[in-house]
Order: sequence, then C-alpha cells, then structure tokens
Amino acid sequence: MSNKVLITNRQQKVKIPTGTRLLIRRCCNATLKNEGFELPAEISVSFVDNEEIKKINTEYRNKPVETDVLSFPLFENGEYKITPETGMVTLGDIVISIEKAVEQANMFGHSLSREIAFLTVHSMLHLLGHHHEEGGIQEVHMREREESILKQLGLPRGLSYVVDEDMI
Repeated sequence: MSNKVLITNRQQKVKIPTGTRLLIRRCCNATLKNEGFELPAEISVSFVDNEEIKKINTEYRNKPVETDVLSFPLFENGEYKITPETGMVTLGDIVISIEKAVEQANMFGHSLSREIAFLTVHSMLHLLGHHHEEGGIQEVHMREREESILKQLGLPRGLSYVVDEDMI
C-alpha cells in the first residue's frame, strides 16, 4: 500500500526549504499509520502566502483573516470516497500559509521544519475527522495525538534546534 501526497507551491514570497516535500510525506504517512488508516490515500498539500490563505479563509469559512493552515476533508457522513481509477481514498486538501509558518516558527523559537510538520499533522488529523474547535477534551485529545506523531518523527514540542535538511 502506498499513499500519494501531491505538493504544490502556489506562492513566491518564501523559498521552500530543501527536504520539505519529504518531511510532509513523512508527516502524512506517520499520521495515517498512527491513526490506523489502512487504505491507500491521496492528499493534496499546497503552500500559499498570507494574502491567498486570507482569501480562502474568507470564502470558505467567512473569516476574513490570515491563518496558518486550512483543511478541507472530503468525507461525507463518516464515509470516504474511493477514486475508481486509482483505488485510493481521496482524503482532502491541506493549505499552508508558508509566510505564517515562518512567523510562527520564529515566535515559538523552533525550526521552520518543525512548524511545517506540526501544521501538516494537525491538518491530517482534521482530514481524518478529528476536531478541536469546541475546546475541552476534544482539543486535549487532538493535541496529544499531534505531539505523539511529532515525537515519533523526532520533532517533539519544546525542542529548539535547526534541523539538518539532509537528515529529513
């Protein structure tokens, strides 16, 4: 079984670091494995700038503000659709503002790779049906899942270091 992660850079403001595409694939695969999702999956990940993510957030969520990441799951009523041509489950789309990721990495004092990994894992959990919008125990469980996966990838919280991109 092999998963397909389609990665597109739709912005020109931030150079995407070497190794980022592999990191995103590792995050997607680790999340699927950790969550026990055993069907072959297809995920789309796009990098945009703050202006573009604000437009998308306004259009789809009626929130005219920049955000770090948006998730667009493609399941309905708990059911995933299998693409007949490929036999893969199309989980959905992840849109990351690379500008916001750079800002947050600097603000939190960790590497851009760690921030991109966090945003990818966070969004993957949304694509698999997890939520945190209501806070409380849902949010606690989602944070625990995120940190468990990031720890498995060697990117635990509170670790401030520069990742050797060749090691990713």
